[in-house]
Amino acid sequence: MVSPPLSFRRVVEGFVAGNRIRLLKDGREAFPAMLQAIARARRQVLLEMYWFDSDRTGRRFATALADAARRGVEVGVIYDAIGSITASSEMFEELEAAGVHVLEYNPVAPWKRRFRLDRLSRRDHRKILVVDGTVGFTGGVNLADQWLPEEEDGQGWRDDMVCVEGPAVRGFLRCFAGAWRRGGRPSRLSLELADDGGHAVPSGDQSVRIVGEAGIGGRHAMGSEYLSQIKGAEQRIWLKNSYFIPDRRTIRALGRAASRGVDVRIIVPGEIDVAVAAWASRAVWNRLMRSGVRIYQWMRGILHSKTAVVDGRWSTIGTFNLDHLSLLRNLEVNVTVLDECFGAAMEAAFQRDLASCLEVDPAAFRFRPLGDRVLELIAYRFRKLL
Repeated sequence: MVSPPLSFRRVVEGFVAGNRIRLLKDGREAFPAMLQAIARARRQVLLEMYWFDSDRTGRRFATALADAARRGVEVGVIYDAIGSITASSEMFEELEAAGVHVLEYNPVAPWKRRFRLDRLSRRDHRKILVVDGTVGFTGGVNLADQWLPEEEDGQGWRDDMVCVEGPAVRGFLRCFAGAWRRGGRPSRLSLELADDGGHAVPSGDQSVRIVGEAGIGGRHAMGSEYLSQIKGAEQRIWLKNSYFIPDRRTIRALGRAASRGVDVRIIVPGEIDVAVAAWASRAVWNRLMRSGVRIYQWMRGILHSKTAVVDGRWSTIGTFNLDHLSLLRNLEVNVTVLDECFGAAMEAAFQRDLASCLEVDPAAFRFRPLGDRVLELIAYRFRKLL
């Protein structure tokens, strides 16, 4: 048996064996799988969601959660006050009336009991669903119509989710438990499953690590794991990132990888919901492309995915953007997988996405208008606020 490259041997510690992983594309695949899991719940459903809207999609999930609570399933919901700011408070009140335990994470209204001015910029950016301690979901998909397919009158945002079955799900449980306790909401919500992992029965043969359960330590772990994989890559580094505003260490690591012959490709949005983030991102493209990094813009609406695959063996999917907020401020979570079969599925998905992208021409980009370059430089200087 051939030994794995050094970069992979470094990160084996912390991975949990015996899991089965499914890659889910967009809300088209993620929503039905998540709703089916909720409908099958027998003991507990835990949902931690940055953006839980009260539109058709949000209401559909709210109904499923309320139905589960009424049939005796323990249901806990955490939603972020900023991410879900457009949602109707009545929907969450209705959930509580149905028996659901609800926590608004870091309220922004000064009259609310758990309001803290020093926590306004600390958001719960996670998207987690855990059912019966044995099935867990995460990725970039929020509960809002933006992720519905266009034929269902949604906006068809491009995104990725992953479904995990097996012992690694206890990492999701610890994420939820930590956020619930940090939010300070007293209730009778049972968090024992977070300690024993539910019925942690092996469901497959894939090794998985849930990164993010330790709060700020988890954020640093994700950043360190990205850097470790980039520095140790031997063949390919393929990234998709919706808010690609890397720090200088990551820029250097990507550039050096490309310079030593690694195939480095990055898919970024062509259209974005936060314009200033696009300006800040473009500020680093020229330096990366000079080193040989190839940058592609997604041309079919909004790209919201946050994934990476290195050498077809190490993969990650989750909520972590390569930006300052993900690294130092927000609660985030990623699933990392050491598995060649899953890596092949990730690379195939990346290649399919490339067909809907336009590669940035380095020569043309170098001669973009001076005004654009000034805006980009200013935006990047203020990247810690984005």
